[in-house]
Amino acid sequence: MGELIYLKNVVTLELDREKCIGCSMCLIVCPHAVFGMNNGYAGIENRDACMECGACARNCPTGAVTVHAGVGCATAVINAALGRDGSSYCCMVESQDTSAEKLSMTEGSGRSTCC
Repeated sequence: MGELIYLKNVVTLELDREKCIGCSMCLIVCPHAVFGMNNGYAGIENRDACMECGACARNCPTGAVTVHAGVGCATAVINAALGRDGSSYCCMVESQDTSAEKLSMTEGSGRSTCC
């Protein structure tokens, strides 16, 4: 197997500040603390930590967050490197229950157990 190289600045994650209402849903559902709040609105603080799972985009009530889920998903990349069909292992969260009662989160951590 060839050498694996981490590529920076290839994440497709985008945040439209004009659409953001400051609900912090992206912070709650992101398993990698990519987002932070500044002056009541979300911001991308750690773009390279994004695994493009799509949880933020799927849960944003205004569509302020967009990401091409699965493009750089670590699960897909690893499984493809192992000779498996990487597309079938991507970390999509289509059926994830993100209601407040179901999330396990330490306040202010920006991490959840949803993914």
